[in-house]
Amino acid sequence: MRQAIAYALEGTCDAHLQHSPAVDALEAYSAASDSSVSRFIVANGVITSDELAAGGLRVWLTGHDPITGEERGHQRLSPDADLLLDGTLNHPKSYSIAALLHPELAAEFEAMQDRLRERILLTWQTELNARRGHGGLIREEISRIEVVELQHRRSRALDPHIHRHLWLNIKVLGADGKWSNLDSRVAMKLHTVVNAEGELAAHTDPAWIDALARHGYTIDDTGEIAELASAVRPFSRRSAQIEGNRTRLIAEWSAAHGGSAPSVEVLQQIDRRAWAVSRPNKPADLDEALWEARVRDEIAAIDPSLTNPRAPNPVTATDPQALDLDLLAAQAIVDADERSTSCGGRFSSFDIRAGAMRALSRTGVVAERDRLDGVIAEITKRATGAVYRLVAEAPAHVKAFMATETVRAKVRLAGRLDVLARPGRCLLPGELRRFAPNEDLSTLDASQSVAACAVAGTDGLVTVTGPAGAGKTTMLRAAFAALTSQRRRMLVVAPTRKAASVASREIGAAASSIHALLSDHGYRWGTDEAGAKVWTRLRVGEVDPRAGAVYGGPTQYVLRSRDRIVVDEAGMLDLQTANVLVELAIEQGVGLAFVGDTHQALPVGHAGAMGSAIRHANAAVELDTVHRFQDPDYAALTLRLRDAGDREHALVVAGELAEHGTSTGSIITTRRASG
Repeated sequence: MRQAIAYALEGTCDAHLQHSPAVDALEAYSAASDSSVSRFIVANGVITSDELAAGGLRVWLTGHDPITGEERGHQRLSPDADLLLDGTLNHPKSYSIAALLHPELAAEFEAMQDRLRERILLTWQTELNARRGHGGLIREEISRIEVVELQHRRSRALDPHIHRHLWLNIKVLGADGKWSNLDSRVAMKLHTVVNAEGELAAHTDPAWIDALARHGYTIDDTGEIAELASAVRPFSRRSAQIEGNRTRLIAEWSAAHGGSAPSVEVLQQIDRRAWAVSRPNKPADLDEALWEARVRDEIAAIDPSLTNPRAPNPVTATDPQALDLDLLAAQAIVDADERSTSCGGRFSSFDIRAGAMRALSRTGVVAERDRLDGVIAEITKRATGAVYRLVAEAPAHVKAFMATETVRAKVRLAGRLDVLARPGRCLLPGELRRFAPNEDLSTLDASQSVAACAVAGTDGLVTVTGPAGAGKTTMLRAAFAALTSQRRRMLVVAPTRKAASVASREIGAAASSIHALLSDHGYRWGTDEAGAKVWTRLRVGEVDPRAGAVYGGPTQYVLRSRDRIVVDEAGMLDLQTANVLVELAIEQGVGLAFVGDTHQALPVGHAGAMGSAIRHANAAVELDTVHRFQDPDYAALTLRLRDAGDREHALVVAGELAEHGTSTGSIITTRRASG
């Protein structure tokens, strides 16, 4: 509460302020600040506004009427209960630079944001719902919401960054006249539509587009003002700081964990820390004129021509009647599908509508927002009819759909894995010792030995899973030696060239990135008309359009029957790439071994390939002992950390981690020479 009011009225970060009891801090702000914020009330589609001073804001945030003090519904007293949801109107950096250079553009930019704000407020009031009853199981339509708006001109690094915060109060009035809490789950799911509204406004708002054209500006494919794009990176100091922090933290984590990739959960923690480390405080006092002059000087230093007047550009807008709605529907599906990779390929009606709006924003249409409602509805309708419905009837926020092509990819992969999983047999322990006489097999634990026998055996499909430090590299060295003695080759492939190089150096086998192997066998990665990523394949004798030469077949990675392709870091293998890799393995008569950790970093595309391989494998081995740590108790703890199960268990594991020490450097000592 203290931080929220300071942020709204004092214009500063909480790090500047002395900590004090919340009630005392609130009273101090109420008495000391003469600032105010704008409150917008949306009641049954009608927007009104007023101003709230510090005292009124405090009352409003705590779920009371800021004028009468009347309590609004049941008060949630939990320390982590939501008071508000913060939505941000955040446009490309070049818009803020243009506004600083041209006062007229600054006024038009603010007016465009005003129109966008009204659209968002109306969308929130009509699309969101309240939660009632035990566990919030009852959904109630909303007749009234209240939003406070904060307007900012700069980033924390003092770069030009015009943006607004819309604070949506968690207390809303239901259609039945009762106050209760907003369903924040739906609000978070609707945010994709809110973001799409901003993108649509920036590309199609007539007054904004005309103002840009009068100053000789155009918007490029990335959404930036093309003529000012060169100034964006120098004025993105805060973003550069965050990205630098993230790169450093990932490298430190990887070095402390034997070069392995961080899991999705660890990456999320790193992202939060990268944002927080050395985060600059917003200055309490700043001379606006001096700041503007300094920024203009910096723009001129980047490129003197950026401050020169430009000749007007004509506005060439696309006629909405000339749009290919089926193509736009296909693009909307691709947009929703690409954003669904962390959700198993599932998306909602909200996601489809957002995709339709983003697709429309790229067409060159310029029109008043209300005129586009029908077009968006029709694109959304066509897209919804072309995807696979997972749930018969579901609210708009529920992820009840999947792209038809993604469904086909899942089914196709399962069928191909069934074909690939031709029965063979694993080596016996004695055979492994005979085939790998120069390897010190005594360093292998029981699960490593079983895995090595499986990889060096003749089963068509083998999977080996295990956490970082479980000895996958040691196991693969033994399997490589045994395969070599059988006059069979091992080719290690990995999602990245760097990972393949590491695998080759540590195992001794030939290695390649997956894409290099597939490219050598004629596969090409590209996009279709709707923007979907697709694999195609050249046949021998066909002209490669990229190289301009006739494709003559594989030359670098020629495969022979009974070879073993080992997919290292297989948890990062996406669904589409897995499909063509398995297709190639079937065609060439080689076996596949998926080796990795399903709890580590997800692929860029759709996940699930590793899980599907485990289900269809002839032999699925799980490495159950961590060798990387000298402390056996901590090694066991890292295994329990992978599957905490529920909140209670997670807290127990977290407590044990705290007892061991929160610094991994104090726990992780040396990696065994055997790997």
